[in-house]
Amino acid sequence: MSKDLQKRVVFGGIALAIFIPFLLMGGVPFQLLIGLLAMIGTSELIKMHGLAPNSIEGMLAMLGALVLTLPMQDYIPFLPTDGSYTAFAIIVFLLLGSTVFNIGKYDYSQVVFPIASSFYVGIGFHNLISARMDSFGKVLFALFIVWATDIGAYMIGRQIGRRKLMPKVSPNKTVEGFLGGIASAVVVSVIYMLVDKTVMAGHSFVTMLFLVAIFSVFGQFGDLVESAIKRHFGVKDSGKLIPGHGGILDRFDSMMFVFPIMHFFGLF
Repeated sequence: MSKDLQKRVVFGGIALAIFIPFLLMGGVPFQLLIGLLAMIGTSELIKMHGLAPNSIEGMLAMLGALVLTLPMQDYIPFLPTDGSYTAFAIIVFLLLGSTVFNIGKYDYSQVVFPIASSFYVGIGFHNLISARMDSFGKVLFALFIVWATDIGAYMIGRQIGRRKLMPKVSPNKTVEGFLGGIASAVVVSVIYMLVDKTVMAGHSFVTMLFLVAIFSVFGQFGDLVESAIKRHFGVKDSGKLIPGHGGILDRFDSMMFVFPIMHFFGLF
């Protein structure tokens, strides 16, 4: 085992050892951890763009991701049931207002980036929290889909991958790996659903297999989106929080796409 692989395994294990207990606990501790991760993920994006996280716009962007991630109506009683989106709208207005005080230096086209960044990160983590509020099993189901997709795509792509999927975005990904990732996710999901049928949320077994394939595609697409962003800004990793793994976005890019689409299909 190479030193790089050893480092990935060791620090990946440490990260999981921190994350899993919070996931098991759920509730406020888990929500606050995810809120913190959302803020860090947003800071990674705005730093790639050349915007300082401690600037007014940077801090508002991170705050926007936080309020969108958390179920704000549970923390501030007078907020409506869609408190997270209402609070996020206020942050967006404040970000847009920053152009008033920086005329000629900071315009609409520039302020769109921190707004989009906070929404991109916040909406993904918001749905992760929503899934955990529904049940631990739903989150674990999604994680198994993402992990099985990643492992299957890597193994199949490495063994028989020939045709490049999107070489300008991610040179190492292949069509065979892409399909292998979907197949792997479906196989793992079959086993999971035989053990825990509650994750099917009223869907038939056949329908769920079709949905799992969709979730796997979205997970891989999320990874490609993050790769495209990093390639645009000329960086290898989104951050350096987890040695050998990169930043928060490097670890959660697929999940941030999978959880919203799961919610769209009524799984939680």
